[in-house]
Amino acid sequence: MTPQLLSKVFQDHFLWISVAAAASLTLISSAIYIALRRPNDDTGALATFRNILLFIYSCFLKPHSGDGSRNQQDALESFYSAQATVYDATRARLLAGREDMLGLVAAQLKHKVKSCKIKRKPVWVDVGGGTGYNIEQMGRFIDVPSFFDTVYLVDLSPSLCKIAAERFERLGWSNVKILCQDARYFRLDKLDEQTVLSSGIAPLSTSGPTPPNAGSEAAYTADLITLSYSLSMIPDFHCMIDNLSEILSPNGIVGVADFYVQNQSDFISRNYLGGSLDRHCIWISRVFWRTWFEIDRVNLDAARRDYLEYRFGTIHNTNARCRLLGFRIPYYIWVGCRKSSGYFDAKQAAPSRILSQASNSPFIKALDLHNRNLASINAINFNVVESKAYECAVINMSASLPLPPTYYQNHRWRVYYDEQLQKHRQFGDEYIYAFTWEDVDADLRILNINSEDEILAITSAGDNVLGYLLENPKRVHAVDLNPNQNHLLELKLAAFASLPYRDVWRLFGKGKHKSFRELLINKLAPHLSSLAFQYWMHHGPAAFDEDNGGLYRTGGSRHALILLARLCKTLGLSSDLEKLASAGSIEEQVRIWRRGIRRVLLNRVLNYAIISSEKWLWKALGVPHNQRAMIDQDFLARQQGPNPVATSLDCGVRQYLIDTFDPVIETTLLASENPYYLLTLISRYTRTCHPLYLTPKAHIRYSQAGAFDNLRIHTDEISEVLGRMNDESLTIAVVMDSMDWFDPHSSEAREQIRAFWRVLKVGGRIMIRSASIEPWYARLFESERFKAIRIASRSEIPCIDRVNMYASTWVFVKLEVLS
Repeated sequence: MTPQLLSKVFQDHFLWISVAAAASLTLISSAIYIALRRPNDDTGALATFRNILLFIYSCFLKPHSGDGSRNQQDALESFYSAQATVYDATRARLLAGREDMLGLVAAQLKHKVKSCKIKRKPVWVDVGGGTGYNIEQMGRFIDVPSFFDTVYLVDLSPSLCKIAAERFERLGWSNVKILCQDARYFRLDKLDEQTVLSSGIAPLSTSGPTPPNAGSEAAYTADLITLSYSLSMIPDFHCMIDNLSEILSPNGIVGVADFYVQNQSDFISRNYLGGSLDRHCIWISRVFWRTWFEIDRVNLDAARRDYLEYRFGTIHNTNARCRLLGFRIPYYIWVGCRKSSGYFDAKQAAPSRILSQASNSPFIKALDLHNRNLASINAINFNVVESKAYECAVINMSASLPLPPTYYQNHRWRVYYDEQLQKHRQFGDEYIYAFTWEDVDADLRILNINSEDEILAITSAGDNVLGYLLENPKRVHAVDLNPNQNHLLELKLAAFASLPYRDVWRLFGKGKHKSFRELLINKLAPHLSSLAFQYWMHHGPAAFDEDNGGLYRTGGSRHALILLARLCKTLGLSSDLEKLASAGSIEEQVRIWRRGIRRVLLNRVLNYAIISSEKWLWKALGVPHNQRAMIDQDFLARQQGPNPVATSLDCGVRQYLIDTFDPVIETTLLASENPYYLLTLISRYTRTCHPLYLTPKAHIRYSQAGAFDNLRIHTDEISEVLGRMNDESLTIAVVMDSMDWFDPHSSEAREQIRAFWRVLKVGGRIMIRSASIEPWYARLFESERFKAIRIASRSEIPCIDRVNMYASTWVFVKLEVLS
C-alpha cells in the first residue's frame, strides 16, 4: 500500500472516529444535562427516562469526590446527593425483598405484642433508612402512627435524610424521628448528643426527643431494628452489629434484607442458620456480583451475613434471586433476635419447667445448662441419654454460638434436627404424600383415645395426627424421617393458629389459594419454624397456585394421580372420573367404575409395564422393596398347585389393586362418604365430603390458644425417637405400615419391637396396618411379650375401612411380665 493511499484511508477512518466520538460526547452530555436539570415539569415517560439517566450517571459515570477525606459521610454524599430525589423511583425493582422483610417483622412484632412478650408500644430503629421508604411501606402491614411509640430513622446521608423529612411531613407521622447519625455510635440513651431531624423541624445538634418510657428498665432499647440494603454499605460492620445487639430489647426483633454472595463451604457445617435452600451461589455469580457492586461501595463479602447470624439468633431465613433485565442477583431476607431471647430465655424460663416439658419427650431441654455453671464441655456426661437438641446446645454454647433456630421459634411444636444429614436430604425438596392414606375414623374407633393417652404416630401428611388431637390426648409425638412431610404438618398448624376457616378451607380443602405468599409472610410465618418457613417460601406459591393442579397434585403421590388422569383423557374417559366422583348411589358408582375406568386402571399390560415396577411403586405410592415382596408372597400363596407361578402379565400388585379398589367402590359412596378416593378423582375435597380436621367444628377447636401445645414433631427414625424416650411413657403407637419396610432377615424389626416394649406402659397398644394378611413380624411381637390381635382382614371383610389400601389391621398389646 502506497503512503498516499494509506494517508487517505487513515484520514477517512479518523473522520469517522471523530464523528462517532463527537456523537457519543453529545449523547453523554445531553444525558447528564437531562439528568441534572430540575424535574418540576417532567411527567410520565419523560420523568422515568430522566430517573434512569440520573441513576446511570450517579452510579457509573459521576466521579466520587468523597474518598479524599476518608470520611464515610462524605463518600455517601458524593454518591447520593445527585440522585436523592429519584432514589425510590430507581430502586423499586432492584432492591427486592424489602416489603417481604417488613411483612415478616411486622407479623412477628404483632405476635409478640398479642402474647404480651412486648408489653409497651414498640420502638423501631430503621438503620440506613435513607429516604424513609421502608417506614412508609410498613404502613401496609401496621398503622405506624398508632402502633409504634417512636420510630427512629438513622442514616448518615443528609441528602437522603432531607427527603425523609419531607416524606413524613407530608404524611403527618409525628412519631417518626430522623437522625443523621453514624449507626456505629447510635444509642437511644444518648439522643441529646445526636443530630435530629424531625418533620418540619430544622436540624438540632444539642437536643433531641425524649426516649419512650424514660426511666424504665427498657427505656433505651428498641423492639424492632431493620436494615434494608444498608448492611452491605457500612464499612465497619462488626462494631455496628455489636452496637445494635446492645440496643435490641430482650424480646426484640431484627430484620435484614440485602444482597449477598456465598459458597456452600462457608456455611455447610453450621446448625444455627435456619436453612440453606438456594444459599449457595455459583462461582461466576460470586465473582461477578461482588466485583460489580464494589463500584458503588456495596460490599457483598460473606463475613457480613456470617457475623449477623453469629451475633443474633435466627428466627427466619430465606434466599432468593432478584430478576432484573435477564440477570439473577442473589439476595436474602433474615429475621433474628437476641441469642438468649424467646421462649427459651434462661432468665425467664425456670429450669424445672423446661425439664418437665422434656421428661416424657426427646424435646429441647438445654437451658438448664446455664444453671449448671459448667467450666467446659468436658464436664458433660454424655452417657446420659439426652435429646439431640440438648447435645447440640451444649456444643454451641461452649463456642459462644447461637442456638439452632428451633430454640427461637414462637411455638414448641417442632423438635430440633440436623437438616444437613443425608438421611434427611435423600428426599430432596419433596414430600411423598400431600394427603394421608389412612382412615382416621377407623383409627379413632379402634383406639378409643382419652385424655390420659400419650401417642406416637407417623406424620405422613398430618391429617391423622390432627384427628387424634381432637380427642384431647395428653401428648402426641408426630414422627417422620422426611422433613418435608413435617413441613406440611407445620403449615397446617400455622394455618389453624392464624387464619379464619375460609382461608384454611381454600388451602387444604380446595388445595389452592391465590394469596398464599401474602398469607405466608403476613399471617403464617410467626407460627412456623425457620426450616418450614423457608421450604414454603420456595415451594408454596407453586404448590397452591390456582392455575396449576394445586396442593393435591404435588408430592410423590402425584405421579399416580397424573397417570390416571392422562390415561383417562387419552381414552376419552375424563367425564367418567367426574361422574364417578358425583354418583348419587352405589349402583350408579359401580356401573361407571366397571364400564371404563376399571379396565384402564387394572389393565394387565399397564400394570406389568409401569405400576408393578419397584421404582414407580416407591416414587408414586411409597411402597418399598420389602413390602412389595409381602404382596407377591400373598399372591403366590393364593395360587393353586404345589409350585404356583404367576403368568407373565399378571402379578401380586395387580391382584392387590383389585382387592383394594373393587370393595371400596362396591361399599362406600365416594361423593359423600369417602374423601380419600374423592380427592384422587377431583384433586380437592368438597363441603360435604372431607376429613375430620377440615370441619368447622375442628377449626374452632384448633384455633384456640394452646391447641397444639401437647404436640411434638420429630424429624427422625422411629427407633431414634424411641431411644430417647423414658420407660413406660407411651400408651399408643400408630406406625401405619412401617413394619412392612423391614427386612425379615434383619434384626432391626426385633430391636424396634423391644424399644416399643420399653417405652409402652403395660396395656399399651401398637396399631399397625400391613400389606399382608399374615405379616411375618406378628410372630416376633408375640415372642417379645405382646399379644397380637388382628382387628380386620381382607380374608374376612373385603373392605376393612374406607381406604382399604392394606390387607389387614393389627393391634399389639404389651403384656404384664409375671414374676
